[in-house]
Amino acid sequence: MTGWKPGDRKAATDAMIRVDQAGEYGATRIYAGQLAVLGDRHPAARAIHHMAAQEERHRAFFDAMIVKRGVRPTILQPFWHVAGFALGAMTAALGPEAAMACTAAVETEIDDHYGEQLVALGDSDPELSAAIADFRAEEVEHRDHAISAGAESVVGYPVLSGLIRLGCKVAIAAAKRI
Repeated sequence: MTGWKPGDRKAATDAMIRVDQAGEYGATRIYAGQLAVLGDRHPAARAIHHMAAQEERHRAFFDAMIVKRGVRPTILQPFWHVAGFALGAMTAALGPEAAMACTAAVETEIDDHYGEQLVALGDSDPELSAAIADFRAEEVEHRDHAISAGAESVVGYPVLSGLIRLGCKVAIAAAKRI
């Protein structure tokens, strides 16, 4: 696995599970923040609820993996709780297209992240690989929906997307270790 010594396969897999659980938790918080601002009656609410339900299913899988495999969870979860909600609420406050820009940026980064994990895992952990492949497909659907819902039409989209993607990269790196 990239960046790990040959004997550290368990450590690398544990880090994957830890960061994926943290990321899926953060995603549920982003959608909660978006819905708190946009409300249930907003035209975008149905799609956001659908994506949030899928993220919740992903999070539940990784919650179970943490317990089943005895993986230490990240101690940053209280931060993700607040930061995820704040990111979702702030982008939704800018409008539904900005909320979709947030989704597109996050899911672009997660698509790359999950792709790297699948390469690193190879055929060493079929249970984890299958889940990641399944979840990755749903994350790509979220990204594609967000783009078709006007994500790229937001003024300053490249800057907003770049900042959110950078935040995702930092969060991934931190959750792997902390």
